[in-house]
Amino acid sequence: MDAFYASVEQRDRPELRGLPVAVGGSSDRGVVAAASYEARKYGVRSAMPSKIAARKCPNLIFVTPRFDAYKEVSLQVRDIFYEYTDLVEPLSLDEAYLDVTSNKKGIPSATLIAQEIKSRIKKEILLTASAGVSINKFLAKVASDINKPDGFFLIPPGEAVPFVEKLPIERFFGIGKVTAEKMHKMGIYHGIDLKQWSEADLVSRFGRPGLYYYRIARAQDDRPVDPHRIRKSLGAENTFEKDLVTLEEVRKELNHITDILLSRMERSGTKGKTLTLKVKFFDFQQITRSKTLAVWIEKEVQIKELYEELLTTFDTREFKIRLLGLALSNLNHELDQEDHPPGLQLTLDF
Repeated sequence: MDAFYASVEQRDRPELRGLPVAVGGSSDRGVVAAASYEARKYGVRSAMPSKIAARKCPNLIFVTPRFDAYKEVSLQVRDIFYEYTDLVEPLSLDEAYLDVTSNKKGIPSATLIAQEIKSRIKKEILLTASAGVSINKFLAKVASDINKPDGFFLIPPGEAVPFVEKLPIERFFGIGKVTAEKMHKMGIYHGIDLKQWSEADLVSRFGRPGLYYYRIARAQDDRPVDPHRIRKSLGAENTFEKDLVTLEEVRKELNHITDILLSRMERSGTKGKTLTLKVKFFDFQQITRSKTLAVWIEKEVQIKELYEELLTTFDTREFKIRLLGLALSNLNHELDQEDHPPGLQLTLDF
C-alpha cells in the first residue's frame, strides 16, 4: 500500500487531500509514523522525529494515528488477496507476499493478477497500491518499490540476473544503510560487485547474513511464501516527553514497559529465551543489549533480573535517554516452523 496510514487519513478526510500530512505526534518527542507523498517531497520520512519533520516542511499537518482504522482497512485489502490465493504472507498492515503460482481464478499470468488486484483496491477501497512481480520474494519486494506510488514493475525470469547485477546496493532489500556503507568500503556498489565475493568471504565479513547476500547477488531466493509466518519477537517500547536522567527513572519506566510486555505475552501465549534491552539517547544514538537463558523467560521476576543485568553494561549516568524498549525473542512459537515443510516451487508465465 502507498503511504498507507497517511493515505487512509486523506481518504477519510477530504480536506487533507493534496496537502503534506504526517501521521504521528507533533510534540518535540513525536515521531512520524507515515508521511504522505506531498510531505515526502520536502524530505519527510517515517521514523523521523516530528521536530525535524516540521523544520523540513513548515506547513506539515500532523494527524493522530488511528491504528484500529488502519487494521480494518488492512483486513479489507487482505480479503481481496484471499480471493486469488490462500498463500498470503503479511509483512505488516500495509504489505504482503502472494504466491499466485496456482491461483483460485485460474488466471495464467502473474502480471494480470497483480494489475487486477491493484485495480480492485483502487475501486473498492479508494486507495492505491504498488505491486512487484517476479520469480522470488527478494525480487518481488525490490520490484514493488520501483515505481511508487500506484506503481507496477515486472522482473521476468530471464531478466532476473542482469537486473540484480545493475541494481545499486542501497536498493537491495535486506541491506540497510550501515551495511551499504560497509560494502562501499569494500568496493561494492552494485549487484555485480557483490557477486565477485565468495560465500566464505561474505560470511567472514558479515556473519550469517553473508549467506543471504551471496544468494541474492545471484537473484536466488528459495524462501516460500508462508501463510503461517511465525512471529520472531514480541516487545514494547516508549518514547518519553522528557529525557530520563537517573537510574531510578529508567527502572520506573522499564517496570511499566515490563507490564505491557507481560500483558502481550499472556494474550499471545508467548514465551522466549532471549531478552533485548533497547536504549535511544537524546542525540538519537541507539544501543541494544541482549541476554539469552537456557530456560523460558515467562515471569516478571525473570524480565526484571535480566534488564537489571543489561543496565550494568553501559553507564546511564552519562546520557539522557529518550526511548526505552524490551523485546523477547527465540520464542516458543518458532518451534512450530519445523512442522511446516517448504512448499514445491512451480512455474508460472509472466
